Amino acid sequence: MRRILVHVCKDRAAPQRAQFVQSITGHLGVRGEDEVEVICSLENNQLLISRAEKGRGTPLKRPAFCPIKHLSVAEAAAIPLDVQQRGVDVGVAIILQTANERVLLTRRAKELRIFPNVWVPPGGHLEPDETLLEAGLRELQEETGLKLEPEGVSPKILGLWESVYPPMLSRGLPQRHHIVIYMLLLSSRSHLQLQASLSPSPAEVSACLWADCRLVRAAVSAVDGEDGEVPLHGLQSTISVSQVSPDGALSDCSLPLEALVSRAPVSGPDVERVSTGTKFALEVWLQTLETPSPDL
Repeated sequence: MRRILVHVCKDRAAPQRAQFVQSITGHLGVRGEDEVEVICSLENNQLLISRAEKGRGTPLKRPAFCPIKHLSVAEAAAIPLDVQQRGVDVGVAIILQTANERVLLTRRAKELRIFPNVWVPPGGHLEPDETLLEAGLRELQEETGLKLEPEGVSPKILGLWESVYPPMLSRGLPQRHHIVIYMLLLSSRSHLQLQASLSPSPAEVSACLWADCRLVRAAVSAVDGEDGEVPLHGLQSTISVSQVSPDGALSDCSLPLEALVSRAPVSGPDVERVSTGTKFALEVWLQTLETPSPDL
């Protein structure tokens, strides 16, 4: 299948296909910064990204430990040629906000090759000739069974995340490189109303939860790559989640809060946690809740 790839525009030059070993954030930013404001658009099945004037764009961010950022010349040369030639893929992830201000998170099935057992919003690859919203709604339905109409969701891009797998060089050379577009969708239904329509795909999702603001604040406080105590905001030691059985049935179970406030380990096997990119998007989401509407 033809893939949608990232192309970068800089200094008014014609768009160039991004190279697998090229950090998009680093290329468009200055002085090695890990965040830059950008403008992005879909044109001719290409995601075009260019630097924006300050205060006029959407945030594009990478983690401080981004493997592409720290890749040496020798390490880049050691990446298999077929991987080097992949380019940078495009993904869309949906932050679905309910009427009572909860967001849907899903735990990726442990059998998945990339980021198994990690908590993320529903999402996936952009397919040819899709809009960002169409891709997000399709992935939401495929992974969770939730079908939303495009006219009623008020889509808004929260930010772009530069995602690399494995997420740290200490775990091996990069195998996948994506720009993930996090899109906020608003539902007029509560999480309990939406829960009744949940029908997750067990091949992709092993559990679901509706996170409220307190839980989200705790999760984003566990900054990957940093130390320090995580404020738990009075949360209970366990969180109620919906576990997905192999046949797709849902059952209530308790998850230790620790799983959602864990940090990405520097080495060794990964752990159950909220992904670094998801924390970035959820932090931006919290900011939207705290920003008064223009008509207030």
